[in-house]
Parts: sequence; structure tokens; C-alpha cells
Amino acid sequence: MVDIASFGSWIPQLPGILPKWLLFISVVSIFNSFQCYTSGLALTQRVYENKPQEVTPLSARTFGTWTLISSVIRFYGAYYLNVPQVYQITFASYSIAFIHFGLEWFVYKTAKLGKGLAGPLVVSTMTLVWMWNQWDYYTSL
Repeated sequence: MVDIASFGSWIPQLPGILPKWLLFISVVSIFNSFQCYTSGLALTQRVYENKPQEVTPLSARTFGTWTLISSVIRFYGAYYLNVPQVYQITFASYSIAFIHFGLEWFVYKTAKLGKGLAGPLVVSTMTLVWMWNQWDYYTSL
């Protein structure tokens, strides 16, 4: 049986909501990675909705692997934002996501603004702005 009281010990102890947000996104991303490996192409094709025919089983699994690596980085970020190097690599992971999805939308035209792209675009943009604004606060704890 799970002890509900001990659940709180898993929540990042750093102040503010940003660490909890990073943990939440990390956990959601783990499930997204799992779906990339097990659910066929449908979910990945939703992101690259303009050219779903370019999504292959290999590209879906690669996307799942990339998402899982990002999830691990963000998990560590949730607990160690006060370590400047961890903050930087966490910020970089969101920057890479933002650049990737932006390029796929504007340059390669594989993605279009819709359900599939909106989530990653909103999460990466919002988190980047949030982290940029909180940089000095967390790295000086």
C-alpha cells in the first residue's frame, strides 16, 4: 500500500512552483516516450501533421528517445535548479525543443499549429520564459 504522507517527500523541496512544473513535465514526457514506442505512429504524426507520411516507425522511436532524454534532464532540473550547471542544461533542453518545433513549423513545414504542435510549443515557450525570469533566483539559492 502507498503511504500518502510519504508522497510529499517525492515533491521537489526547492521553493516556488517551477521545480514542481519541471517534475510534472518530466513525468508526462516519460509517458509520451512510452507511447512513441508502443502506439504506432498516430501520436507522432499528430505533431508533424502537415507531412504525416514522413513519420516512420524509426523516426517515432527516435522522437521517443529524444523525449526520454529530455525528461531525465528535466527531472534532475526539478530537484537541482539551485545548481547553475543543472539549471543551464535544463534551460538548454527547452531551447532545443523550441528550436526543433519552430524549425519543423516554419522552415520544414512538417508541423502546423494544431493539437499536436500546440502542446510542445506552449510548454517549451512558457517554460523558457519562466526559467529566464527565474534564473538568478534559483541559481543563487
